[in-house]
Amino acid sequence: MQSAPLRMCIACRQMKDKRELIRIVKSAEEIKLDPSFKAAGRGAYVCHSEECLKKLSKAKLLNRAFKCEVSPEVYRQIEEAANE
Repeated sequence: MQSAPLRMCIACRQMKDKRELIRIVKSAEEIKLDPSFKAAGRGAYVCHSEECLKKLSKAKLLNRAFKCEVSPEVYRQIEEAANE
């Protein structure tokens, strides 16, 4: 039996089942949410917890993970997705 793949939250640095996290992907064209977990590109993961989401926005952790400027709109979309 195969266990679920683990991924690290970029805010709290804890390893969790990837299905428990929100995936953000950077493709050649854009940075967006990836609810399917299958989009091509560089992925980053964050927990649904309020503390992790606040830290993600405040420290601009996606800018560091993707080594580029990430628009405030992307951070807002992540917060909305977490609250659904």
